[in-house]
Amino acid sequence: MTMIADNLQRIHDRIAKTCDKAGRSPNSVALLAVSKTFGADAVVQAHAAGQMAFGENYIQEAVEKIAALSPRLLAHLPMQWHCIGPIQSNKTRLVAEHFDWVQTIDRLKIAQRLSEQRLPHLAPLQVCIQVNMDGGPTKSGVAPEDALELARAVSELPRLCVRGIMCIPEPAPDFVAACAVFSRARALFDQMNSAGMGLDTLSMGMSNDLEAAITSGSTLVRVGSAIFGERG
Repeated sequence: MTMIADNLQRIHDRIAKTCDKAGRSPNSVALLAVSKTFGADAVVQAHAAGQMAFGENYIQEAVEKIAALSPRLLAHLPMQWHCIGPIQSNKTRLVAEHFDWVQTIDRLKIAQRLSEQRLPHLAPLQVCIQVNMDGGPTKSGVAPEDALELARAVSELPRLCVRGIMCIPEPAPDFVAACAVFSRARALFDQMNSAGMGLDTLSMGMSNDLEAAITSGSTLVRVGSAIFGERG
């Protein structure tokens, strides 16, 4: 077993243990392996260990990686690529043409460009609204009170499918504080569904706080360093 395969198993064990404590099924939480800055070989190792979904922050790097890996792996098992980084207007075409998911929609303009540039033969682009839950000054994301309005506007666009919300809170000092922020995101998620949005994805939690996120209701955790190692 490779180091990456062993690390993946450790993450799945953490997810299962936390779900058990929270009275949830482990199948209710998906794992996104954040492969930014790591080469194609690391992705191949993770894929060989059964990991299907990968998250990338840097669009140009990701597109090159997707192009290099697709011919080698798609015939064996499908891969799913999530854009989890900020998107500039001049990069929307690359995202629309190469990714399956975008988790960082915080402006209608970007969603409109993605909709216009999504190729007709591709499946609709699955998207999440990024929400700045704790008001962090350096964080991207729409304010919580504006999330529903943005989600409704994006849901009207062709070739996009709004699936949920994503948040990246500032690091919390402890488990209780982390749960407090994540619980606010869960409350917003529930509020948006009560308003008829039909969301199924609450993307929150990373290597250091996935337990708090899952306890608070996360359905998708984004894990990088705990799978691939520390970035240089």
